[in-house]
Amino acid sequence: MPEGGIGFAFLLTLLAGLSTGIGGAIAFFAKRTNTRFLSAALGFSAGVMIYVSFVEIFPQARETLVESLGEGFGPWVAVLAFFSGIFLIAVIDKLVPSFENPHEVHTVEKVRSTGTAAGDDGNYKLLKMGMLMAMAVAVHNFPEGLAAFIASLKSQALGVYIGIAVAIHNIPEGIAVSIPVYYATGDRRKAFWYSFLSGLAEPFGALSGYLILSKFLTEVAFGAVFAAVGGIMVFISLDQLLPTAREYGEHHLSVYGLVLGMMVMAASLLLAS
Repeated sequence: MPEGGIGFAFLLTLLAGLSTGIGGAIAFFAKRTNTRFLSAALGFSAGVMIYVSFVEIFPQARETLVESLGEGFGPWVAVLAFFSGIFLIAVIDKLVPSFENPHEVHTVEKVRSTGTAAGDDGNYKLLKMGMLMAMAVAVHNFPEGLAAFIASLKSQALGVYIGIAVAIHNIPEGIAVSIPVYYATGDRRKAFWYSFLSGLAEPFGALSGYLILSKFLTEVAFGAVFAAVGGIMVFISLDQLLPTAREYGEHHLSVYGLVLGMMVMAASLLLAS
């Protein structure tokens, strides 16, 4: 059963979700997109998520399910739950058109040129893009928030690591919301608040998901949900974080960030054991 506090898990998820505001704040001062930083940071986040999913989350989920269901049935449930998590986030990602997908690369330079090239019509398109981005971020953040929340319930230390990775992952999402709104309206505050508020879907998704699941959160259910969390994070890393990092044009930096994220996660787990 969960060991961490619900309040701590919710606070961690809230902070991770509101990190979209960091990306949103770029609208206040950005002249150019720091692609090198974003590429390395996204790779780092993917490294943390992939390593912890395969080394910590899935083995713990499997152990819990084996203890409850036995050696014959437990591993099968763990594997099924893991791939169910992948399927869930894949379906959500598929339902969001690629143009409105917050993981598509939107640099300051590219968005600025879209608005200036088409005048008022371009500004309207930019504003629409920003609105759609905000909604897309909210949809994506629901399962991500639940993943960070459940991990925090299992272990506060584990939740902190995942929360940091999710927070890094949310920064480009905030950029994707704020930059189109800013260049469409010229209003820095509006750009910031749209990106900031879109991150609230993460703690809302975490809390609502937990309230739905809490009545059924037996050892078996928790083990299955924990395995699904691992699947969600692996898919996010492979389908969203690493491709986005490469699209920013810094392939090697994304790989270096990936390896560094794995090393930091490995060292953290060893120090915590």
